[in-house]
Amino acid sequence: MPFLSLTTWSLHRNLGPLRWTYWDEEAKTQGTAMDEQPQTISLLDLPALLRENGFQAMELCHFHLPETSTAYLDKLRESIVRSGIRLYTLLADYGDLTNPDEWRREADMEWMKKWIDVASALGAERIRIIAGDGDPADAEAVRLAAAQLKRLIRYASDKQVRIVTENFHDLASTAANCISLLDICGEGLGLTTDFGNFAGEGKLAELGATIPRSESIHAKAITDGQGRPNEEEFKKCMDLVRSSGYEGPITLVYDGPGDMWEGINRVKALVQPYL
Repeated sequence: MPFLSLTTWSLHRNLGPLRWTYWDEEAKTQGTAMDEQPQTISLLDLPALLRENGFQAMELCHFHLPETSTAYLDKLRESIVRSGIRLYTLLADYGDLTNPDEWRREADMEWMKKWIDVASALGAERIRIIAGDGDPADAEAVRLAAAQLKRLIRYASDKQVRIVTENFHDLASTAANCISLLDICGEGLGLTTDFGNFAGEGKLAELGATIPRSESIHAKAITDGQGRPNEEEFKKCMDLVRSSGYEGPITLVYDGPGDMWEGINRVKALVQPYL
């Protein structure tokens, strides 16, 4: 049956600085840009806190890790194990598998391999890899992304980490491309569907195509200026999850205004009847 999960993005104003990865064109390598945020919750304390609040799993954004030393990763893994919570996915929030610059593309692949190693060290069950920023109408870009994903699947094969992608960024912005990537890569690739990453009149149809093929759901509600969710639209999305027979994590995503815990709990109340 579905179970409750939370992404660290839902607490991004509470977990300290955000360490965004970007491509430094002059240096021809990745750089890190610091976005200062207050730390009212330590990442090491978060697993126990989530457990106390009724969550069974978490998804961790890579930019929330203050460091990737062996000592720190061991401490965080111990904290997760001790809490009894599952680290379902490490979300690698950078990289373009379809970049036309081969040097950049291969550098990004090496960056992703490093984060697969981090996911393995943390005991994460999965790592979410962005399929790319290629034109969604470019069939060759889809094939290139699939080939790169296959390479990462092979790399992760002995590390107890499953590769998943998401309906996220340009290339995977259509259900058809998400399904194509799954079909080309086979059982080695999984999919995350985020309610907020499809939009427009065809949103529900797109979700209806990807949710049955997904092993992680990002339950993101559309919110108004006060952080109140559009309950009617959100329930339509959750009805699709229920009708699909989905049994994985329902990961709450809140990035609206105001107190983040209050926003999380508003979304949580809408999800509870579906668990």
